[in-house]
Order: sequence, then structure tokens, then C-alpha cells
Amino acid sequence: MPRTALAERFAEHVAARGLLRPGQHVLVALSGGLDSLVLLHLLRFALRDLPLRITAAHFDHAMRAGSAADAHWVRGLCRAWDVPLVSARAVVPLRGESAARAARYAFLHDAAATVHARRILTAHQRDDQAETVLFRLARGTGLAGLAGIPARRGLLVRPLLPFPRSTLAEYARVQRLRPREDPTNRSLEYARNRLRHVLLPALERDRPGARARLARIAELAGHAQAAWRGLLPTLAAAAAQADSPGRAVLARVVLLDYDPRSRARVLRHWAERLEAPLSRRGTAAALELVGGAQSGRGITLAGGLRIRREFDRIILDRPARDAQRPGDRPLSIAAADAGAARVRLGGIGYEVAWEPAAGDESDARNGQAALLQGAGPGPLAGGAPWSARFDATALAFPLELRGWRPGDRIVLDYGAKKLKKLFAERRIGRSARASVPVLAEQGPGGRVLWVAGVAHAACARARVGRPAWHITVRHEREG
Repeated sequence: MPRTALAERFAEHVAARGLLRPGQHVLVALSGGLDSLVLLHLLRFALRDLPLRITAAHFDHAMRAGSAADAHWVRGLCRAWDVPLVSARAVVPLRGESAARAARYAFLHDAAATVHARRILTAHQRDDQAETVLFRLARGTGLAGLAGIPARRGLLVRPLLPFPRSTLAEYARVQRLRPREDPTNRSLEYARNRLRHVLLPALERDRPGARARLARIAELAGHAQAAWRGLLPTLAAAAAQADSPGRAVLARVVLLDYDPRSRARVLRHWAERLEAPLSRRGTAAALELVGGAQSGRGITLAGGLRIRREFDRIILDRPARDAQRPGDRPLSIAAADAGAARVRLGGIGYEVAWEPAAGDESDARNGQAALLQGAGPGPLAGGAPWSARFDATALAFPLELRGWRPGDRIVLDYGAKKLKKLFAERRIGRSARASVPVLAEQGPGGRVLWVAGVAHAACARARVGRPAWHITVRHEREG
């Protein structure tokens, strides 16, 4: 393959930023469109000095007719280029861009765990960055939103971010690549497409170079955010007099020494620690209380966060909330021995069965199986049962099948994540979260191992050749 200008610049960028290492196993998100096709081609054929182990990953959202044909085309391409492929299809068609994005990223992270890839590469490029910044500006955003799409976050790496779509298109033309066109990308039904095909081209005609300048804004905002991330822990710690679960006590005199913007960030930092993020209006109210309220005065903000002044102390607390409903019956599982029971969570009855099992070759695909159920109808649909397999040697009995509790986290392959955030990504409302079965180690600080239909902890997935433990949960049969 002739060495093109893009190939040279791409190799220099990857090396300069230290995005990839020789011999690293990477998972490449491959839709079949222009951007992802060019990314895979560059990685497979252009990085001569950086040999990589490459696996492609394709997720069919099942949102339109013809998507199965795209998946078939991707399989043929990967065979021709000698690239292993991991693929999956949504059990039911996904609705809306948010649901599609959440399912796609869940698939990518589970697929990376399955094949033991160290990085997940997506094909976001400079025009995507410009669109993201403009979209967030129109919607209303702060510095964090202006930072746009990060070049890397956890396992995710976006090596094409500095390059415009026009450069990728020229590369595809020279290399005679024929990407698959998704017709929904041209539909003006979606807000993002209207911005991409109408607003940005008009802006570019009136102000040539607008896309590049928007991407530059994201870069500068990212630098500023990085600086804040470095400073904020020190500022927050200096203001703290006491920190305990559900409560933080701050020194008012220290807060008043900070400029208002730093003061606001410190208050937001502690509010987030208490799992009650401050809105713009809430931040303004908190600043007003710190600056001028008399001792003994306080306010209660959205999310149940209470802020009050007691002499020279500012106290933030949030009363503990129990998601369990009257009549709920969590289930304790004392040992790995086979058993069955009924459980009631959030007012919904479930039948549960568990048993030890031998580890086998199917356990190598355990992460992928977990994904397929997670991308489906979700835990409240009342359809097929949910099941999960675990490495029995990684489990600390007794276990408990219970409802969600505020503050619950699960450790996924890319780090810890609050169940609250996972529920929001899967569009599971607050009123329904208590009904989602959660398997965790019993007792204070017990790890969350599995959230039925949503997520499987990385720490305890079944492994080939190791004793396994299997659990199945289904909605209680009537009668």
C-alpha cells in the first residue's frame, strides 16, 4: 500500500500522543461507514512500525431495514482483510440515539473483555468534534461540555480526532475503499443530522474554517478542565473539616477565601460526593447561603441535598434513602450449593435458581452473552429469564439478591460505575429501579456482582477451566 499523507500523519499522531503500544490488542468499532472503514484500514495496513493485534467489533442496532446486510458486509470485509470480528445484534430494535449509543458502548466494553483487548478504538474525527461542541453550545453547556469528545477515556481511544472528514474521504478514494452508507445518516429527522447537513455547512460557507475553530475550542476547554481536575481535590480538601458517609462539613472562612467560581466548584464537588449533583440554580442558591445566610439557616435542594450554616461551618448532608418497599423480601444465598427460592423486589416477584457448574469453553463467551441480554428489552420487560455465570472461586458467600441501593457501584472492565448512571443510560426510571435484581456480596461494602439485564462485574466472570456458578432469575409465574 502506498504511504499516503494521512497514513504518515496518523502514525506520527499515534506515536506522539502515546495512544497505542507495539503488540497491543485493540478492539476497533466497525460500522462499515467511511470513518470506521478508514480507521481499520490505517491500523491494518499503514502502521508498519507499530504492529498491533486487531479485532473488529460490529453492533447491529436493528433500528432499520437493511442493517443485517451491513453486518453481513462487515463479516465479508473482515474475512478479506484477515481481521477477527466480534458481532452482536440488539434483541429488539432500539429506539432513539441515546438508547443506541448506550447499547453500542455496552457491547464494545463487553466485547473487549471477551477478547481481552486493552484498548477500544472508535473513529470519531474532527468534524464530529465540531458538531459536538456546536450541539452542546446550542443546548447550553459549561466548560466540561465545551471540551467535547475526549481523545481517550478509560479503554476508549479516538485516534482520528485531529483529522477532518474530508481528509478521510480522500484517503478512501485513493485506497479505493467503498464504505457502506447508512441512509439514516442523511435523514433530517434527527437533530444531529440537521446540524451536520444544514447548520454547519451554512456556518462554514459564511465563516470558512468554522469546523476547525470549533474543534480548537474543544481542545482549549479540555486543557482547562484538566487543570481544574488537578487543582480541585486540593481546594476541596482544604475546605473540609469533616467527611463521613452522607455528610460533609466545610469551613466557611476557607470557602469565602476562594473566588466565586472556585467556591462553586468546591460546593459541586462535595455535592457530587453525596450523590446529589448541583444544578446551575442549586449552585447559585448554595453560593448565596454560604455568602450571606445567618447561622442556623438552611435550604434543601433537588435530590434531597440539605445545606445549612452553623456558625463558621457549612454542612452538606443527604438523608439516607432506602429503595426497598414494604413487602420486599431480599434473598440470602449462603453457599454455592444448588438451590431455588422466590424473592420480591420493588413490589415485583421473581423466581430464582442457582447451582454450581463446570467451567467450559462457553465461558469464554460469557461477556458476550451478558451483553446480548443487556442490549435487549431490559430488566422490566417480563420476557425471557436473565442468567449469569461466575467464576466460583471469585465469589465471597453469602451472597444477596436484592434491590438497588443508592450509592451502589459495579466494577466494569473500564472502571467503577454507579448503578444510578447505568440505569439512566438504559432509560430505567427512578420508580422502577427498586425492581431490578442486584446480586451482591452480603454485608457492608459487599461488591455488586451482577445487575440483571444490565451489567456483569468484571471481577467474577466465569473462566474456561475454572469451577463456575450459575444463577437464573425470571418473573414469577402467575398462579
